[in-house]
Amino acid sequence: MSQADPQPTLAPSLLLAMPQMLDPNFERSVVLLCEHGADGTMGLVINRPTTTSVVSILQPEVVDDDCNSDLPVWIGGPVDTSRAWILSAADPGTSERIRLNDDLFLAASADALKLCLKAPPSEQSRFRFLLGYAGWAPGQLEGELAASAWLNAPLDLDLIFNTPAEEMWSEAIKRLGVDPLLLHMGPGVH
Repeated sequence: MSQADPQPTLAPSLLLAMPQMLDPNFERSVVLLCEHGADGTMGLVINRPTTTSVVSILQPEVVDDDCNSDLPVWIGGPVDTSRAWILSAADPGTSERIRLNDDLFLAASADALKLCLKAPPSEQSRFRFLLGYAGWAPGQLEGELAASAWLNAPLDLDLIFNTPAEEMWSEAIKRLGVDPLLLHMGPGVH
């Protein structure tokens, strides 16, 4: 590959933790890879909801009567847990958004937050409010993939937004044609 050729990227796609992943931050996790390149990798754990509502952690001046009080906070990863992200299955129309693909957007602006909080109940499943992220140094994720710590899977919006969090990991494995119960602990392919 010449220097002019772009570096191959895994983003956007999903990472599925293998059974030998015992780190409590990533055990049975599904991670949406948002950026992957020579400078490292950034992703969001997308199957860790909390029982905390978004409006309960916001400053009172941000919350008004038409805010969605049931929207939960999700744990996006162990890095910079004070940083908030809005993952959306629709273009939020804000200038700071990042287009992950034609139907998936990531933003961290107040405008995106307002859009998320004011979404009608019928549309609230199209948004995720996440705190923190998962990060890998350059080459680190490639090493973990080579050690069989993760499975890489195609991006699947139905899985992200319509599958219950507690079923997401096993459902993602099944969509690869694998029975999750047949995955073995240990390195390498079995």
